[in-house]
Amino acid sequence: MWKIINTLYRDERGVSALEYALIAGIVVAAVLVAGSSLTTNIPALFTNMMSNLSTKISAALH
Repeated sequence: MWKIINTLYRDERGVSALEYALIAGIVVAAVLVAGSSLTTNIPALFTNMMSNLSTKISAALH
């Protein structure tokens, strides 16, 4: 029994795959967080930009 446990403990073949999976998970989480932040900020940015542009055009025409 101890021989099997020792063999499994020392086997490092799956470690690289696990590390890559963890890195991929972290990258996906970062992309999701950044994406959700951008989707809320972009519409406000365009609304603000159009409001400023409209104000400047109105001021230039009068």
